[in-house]
Amino acid sequence: MPTYARSVPTLLEIADELYGLEPGEFIGARDARVKELRGSDDDGLAREVKALRKPSTAAWVVDLLVRRETAQVEQVIELGAQFREAQQGMDGAQLRELTRQRRKLTAAVTARARELAEEHDVAVSDAVAAQVEATLTAAMIDPEAARAVRSGLLVGTLEATGFSPVDAASAVAAPDALGFEPLPDDDAPRRHLRAVPDLPGGGARSRGTGSGTGSGTGSGPGGTKDAGKESRAERREREAREAAEREAREAAARALEEAREDLAEFEEDVAVAESERDEAEAEVARIEDEASAVEDEREELRRRLAELDDRARHLEADLRGAIKVRKRTERTLADATRRRDDAADRVRELE
Repeated sequence: MPTYARSVPTLLEIADELYGLEPGEFIGARDARVKELRGSDDDGLAREVKALRKPSTAAWVVDLLVRRETAQVEQVIELGAQFREAQQGMDGAQLRELTRQRRKLTAAVTARARELAEEHDVAVSDAVAAQVEATLTAAMIDPEAARAVRSGLLVGTLEATGFSPVDAASAVAAPDALGFEPLPDDDAPRRHLRAVPDLPGGGARSRGTGSGTGSGTGSGPGGTKDAGKESRAERREREAREAAEREAREAAARALEEAREDLAEFEEDVAVAESERDEAEAEVARIEDEASAVEDEREELRRRLAELDDRARHLEADLRGAIKVRKRTERTLADATRRRDDAADRVRELE
């Protein structure tokens, strides 16, 4: 976009640096960069950096995974591409096999993500792990979600239900800079890939009152076969509908859990900010007290200096008087010495 022509590269570089930090370091590092940018009169970029949100724990774990285990993340995304091709080709057997591979791979990569987080002393609860796995699954299902994950700049997790588009723009830092468009508000449904449940292995029998003979105006064995096909189709439709409902409920539960986690993190941010403000107020009070003490000391020194100046003037006057007395006594001594010498000379002459 034109407004980013000057600052996009720098904004993305700063974002990449910030989202590679430990979760507890993000706010302080971001605000330090904002202060630095404002000091260099780059208020536009400072505002963009200030708008960068602290990532949720699950988003931070996925970002860490992208940075540390890039090959595994690419493997997940590549399997997703194969999944989409299989769906387009309507290959049921391949879809079921890829579904099993997908579940196995996302579980393994999620486990690795938990290990990486623990190496950084970040505990990953089962709820957070479920969000990480859901995000990886979304990256397999939706190309935009895959692009968001690849960026390593996630601030929130992703969901792909298969019945609505993935809102990647709200899940990444600096979506405009990364080229993500917000979802339209037209509520138009979009077709997306969804997980395919394992299909029943055997064919179901038709529900009827006879095993080989029709009744009334039935059409015989051929009519029984058609009724069985219809029953299987209805069952598949019901199972797909139930699976979609389960996915929707699970997505809603995960969204609620993520919202609660975001709320907890924002409350933590508020607590941190309040603590920092209290520390700043305490520092201001300390400096004010110290400044007051220094001013009192300076005033005392001024008073003492005035006393010393007055004493110095008196001493200078005393010194001048003492010098006069010394000169007078020196003259008296000289006269006495002279008279003594004269008397001594007379004594020698008379002897």
